[in-house]
Amino acid sequence: MEKRQELYAGKAKSVFATDDPDRLILHFRDDTSAFDGRRMESLERKGKVNNRFNAFIMGKLQEAGIPTHFEGLLSDTECVVKNLEMIPVECVVRNLAAGSLVKTLGVEEGRELNPPTFQLFLKNDEFHDPMINESLAETFGWATPEQLAEMKALTFRVNEVLKALFADGGLLLVDYKLEFGVFQGKIVLGDEFSPDGCRLWDAKTREKLDKDRFRQGLGNVIESYEEVGRRIGVEFD
Repeated sequence: MEKRQELYAGKAKSVFATDDPDRLILHFRDDTSAFDGRRMESLERKGKVNNRFNAFIMGKLQEAGIPTHFEGLLSDTECVVKNLEMIPVECVVRNLAAGSLVKTLGVEEGRELNPPTFQLFLKNDEFHDPMINESLAETFGWATPEQLAEMKALTFRVNEVLKALFADGGLLLVDYKLEFGVFQGKIVLGDEFSPDGCRLWDAKTREKLDKDRFRQGLGNVIESYEEVGRRIGVEFD
């Protein structure tokens, strides 16, 4: 497979075209951002750790019958993915109260949410990823009702699989975001799943082992990502 021009550079990943129009190369960089890019740093090993972590999670989801864009590792920091037509709507599931839910509703951090909440956000940095609903998504053409229903069903299926996986490692899956796209007419999970896009706490101590360590200046960010990976079986070499 031939790597060609860079198509897009996000806050922490870059996307490259290949000689196959249906395949892209996803490059995980060491860059780390928070607060809509207002804080940026480079953290050694981050690209490699997130690439390996994501590959492991995508494999587990595929084993459970969840369609993903992931096709295989290409190097320590790169993987091959399907070229999806991305839907600009993020799906968020919360199993415990944290982050913006605590700030906007004033609920206690760590409160168990039963049933888990499901939210939609427009992927738009300029407007700080505002929360939306199905009606807005349909009206503005961001997604169809059928697509939204499938995205919601898959998001909760991911919750079932990953809550159990992390629980086996003594971890709580607090919340996470997922992005989806369309490939050959079907809804497919895209982007990545790593501690950058979810919250993970130690089940006993509730120590934060995710990107909140960067947001809150707790230190040992990549060491915590690696600890999470080791607990669930990720091999970093």
